[in-house]
Amino acid sequence: MAKLKAGVIGAGSWAVASHIPNLVQRSDEVELVSVARPDRELLDWVAREFGFRVAATDYREVLDQQLDICVISSPNRFHYEHAKAAMESGAHVLVEKPFTVDPSEAWELVDTAERLDRHLLLALGWNYRPMVRRAKELMDGGGGLGDVESIMIDMSSAARDLLAVGAPYEAGSSVATARPDTYMDPTVSGGGYAQAQLSHALGLAFWLAEDVRAVEAFAFMSAPLQAPVELHDAISVRFSNGGIATVSGSSCHLGYDGNKHALAVRIIGSEAMVSVDVGRELVYWYRGGDDAVRLDLDEHAGDYDCDGPVHALVDLALGRDVRNCSPGHVGARAVEVTEAAYRSARTGEVAGVARR
Repeated sequence: MAKLKAGVIGAGSWAVASHIPNLVQRSDEVELVSVARPDRELLDWVAREFGFRVAATDYREVLDQQLDICVISSPNRFHYEHAKAAMESGAHVLVEKPFTVDPSEAWELVDTAERLDRHLLLALGWNYRPMVRRAKELMDGGGGLGDVESIMIDMSSAARDLLAVGAPYEAGSSVATARPDTYMDPTVSGGGYAQAQLSHALGLAFWLAEDVRAVEAFAFMSAPLQAPVELHDAISVRFSNGGIATVSGSSCHLGYDGNKHALAVRIIGSEAMVSVDVGRELVYWYRGGDDAVRLDLDEHAGDYDCDGPVHALVDLALGRDVRNCSPGHVGARAVEVTEAAYRSARTGEVAGVARR
């Protein structure tokens, strides 16, 4: 069987540290064909290091290679353009989070994937972790939550230096470091912590609670240290079914708790509730009476790893029966919340969610 032809658009620090090495793990089924990033010196290094045949500063040359799969890990502002072009070229696509900056563009990508029968995944690594998969299975097997009444999301991670002064993120590549404007220029990133990190948390919550969609949001955001983007977020959300959510995000100090992410999602429905806390390795499912499950998890069960999305992309492109745990509609609903939150923070008023 011929190998899948793979391309990468945006070979930055995280692509070099995670996405491309995970593709290399599938070298018996995947051929690394083409790669793009804007600076020629680092581009050539990436091509040599991983064996890409084509290295281009123009992403269109990557897509000219008739790819089967393509990873989009360019700066946030370009996700829509690159992902749409990749699907229209015939590739199945994995997009870094946040999905897009604009909600209408996110939903257009969802529509494009459906129209072209392409697999579309987001790089939401926690959605693929075994503890989260088990939480989803508990919900599916237990008949769901009923009407979602309340969602509580709390996240903190060591992104403070990355967003405030442009210091390299410790989990990324020490060679292909991100350009400061990737995270610190809001015209490129779309914002700060909500884009860089809360997109993970919202993606997890909207994967567990697939039936809810926001209609309005109110947000306070703060940018201490004269940071060019916000470091902390406090967001209130109302859903179309009348349910509500609180979303808290904070850029903590490098080295705090060994740089372990704190991320907890609690969803309370009319019939059941679920708590997923990756920082404390907790999954708790409760329906009532004796109908409760608390998983026995080890101390590393919640550690972040983004291998799941890449492997799912490969398997889906090969026609295997695997689950897409980070579909486009999850990312689109997250983008609706963050875009409304930024508008609210600017105006000081409740912002309605922009509908496509």
